[in-house]
Amino acid sequence: MVAHKSYISVIFLFCLTAVLPAYSQNEHNTISSLSLEQCISYALQNQPALQQSQLRTDIAKATNAVNLSGWYPQAAVTGNLNHYIQRPTSLSNINGVETPVKTSVTNTSTPGIGVTQAIFNPGLVYAARIAPLNLKSARQSRDSTKIELVANVSKSFYSLLLTLQQIDVLKEDTARLGESMRTAYHQYVGGIVDETDYEQATITLNTSKVQLVQANESVWPQYAALKQLMGYPQEQQFNVSYDSTEMLKDIEIDTTRQLQYENRIELKQLLVQKDMQHRLTNYYQKLYFLPSLSAFYNYNYAYQNNEFSKLYNTVYPNSIIGLTVSLPVFTGFSRVQNVRRSKLQEQVLDRSETNLKSAIYSQYATALASYRSNIYNMHQTKDNAAMARRVYFVVDLQYKQGLIPYLNVITAESNLRTAELTYLNALFQTLSSKIDWQQSMGAIPY
Repeated sequence: MVAHKSYISVIFLFCLTAVLPAYSQNEHNTISSLSLEQCISYALQNQPALQQSQLRTDIAKATNAVNLSGWYPQAAVTGNLNHYIQRPTSLSNINGVETPVKTSVTNTSTPGIGVTQAIFNPGLVYAARIAPLNLKSARQSRDSTKIELVANVSKSFYSLLLTLQQIDVLKEDTARLGESMRTAYHQYVGGIVDETDYEQATITLNTSKVQLVQANESVWPQYAALKQLMGYPQEQQFNVSYDSTEMLKDIEIDTTRQLQYENRIELKQLLVQKDMQHRLTNYYQKLYFLPSLSAFYNYNYAYQNNEFSKLYNTVYPNSIIGLTVSLPVFTGFSRVQNVRRSKLQEQVLDRSETNLKSAIYSQYATALASYRSNIYNMHQTKDNAAMARRVYFVVDLQYKQGLIPYLNVITAESNLRTAELTYLNALFQTLSSKIDWQQSMGAIPY
């Protein structure tokens, strides 16, 4: 009777475990499904970090406009109001006698407008030459963010998909163990086997159910991580969808393809930095000491009167036009030191390029070796899973016929579950290592 109650309890728990995932799946069926391509497309439109990099591109455009604004005419309105407490005095020769004469009136007011136009300015010439590189650097930073985003979304998608596939395997495993437990119970009741077979079956089933619950619980945080990478609202739900045939077809890569450093976004960014630094060196060497030339025009309304109440009764306008030249003669050796510093920074960037290429090759070699190892492992574990399935059904049939002990069934079931989970791990490790290889080759599509 105790064994019978235990049997009923285990069956009830098994049915409950089977129903919960089914209910969850039915609930998800009412929600939209997104493929990997759709997840990536959504991320490229909505990911906050990528939107920030786009804003930095717009900021670079605005910065260039600010730096180049000096080429346009600069106009300013000025004005002053003066009251002499003691008027200035000068000495004038009047009839051979030096006589003090007041040279100004008590109250003056001079509003006016001044316009300057840069004709040549070394700083503005440098700003014009560096502006395209500033914008190019900002766009490369945006592209780098896109590449990283595509890689991370893909890996997160594959990780979630792996867990969902593992759940399917564990569901199938739990179903097989439930049937095996029922067989062991009936054989025990029929006196064919002793109670230990039924108890071993119950223990194995409970262990499988625990693994299934743990796998189900891990789905939620993995969806949350994928949503965070995509910029997808956490309160909204979606299912991941995939085509296993296409996925397996696209898993193969051309491992004979040679590494081309110039395809890497990191090297492109470094080359732009080197170009910008070289232009800065050229500026200090060839432009910095050149004169600045600008034209100006000033128009002033001059109001003067000794009585403040009559100050604005009469205006005495004046205007002037001219050129201004400024030539640096001695700057405390700042130009020499700026040239020296800029050349040293160029050397730093040269060393950075050498180090970056070495790091890129190391990343490429690691990714390629990992991919080769994983895809070989995937093919082997796929064959192992197929053989383990055949072995299990033969052993299960032999046990039902009373030819072998139940321990053989437990071993075959454990081997089957392990082989299927190992194959899934190998499959998705291969997909992940393919992403790493594409990233190392600079071949991530975005």
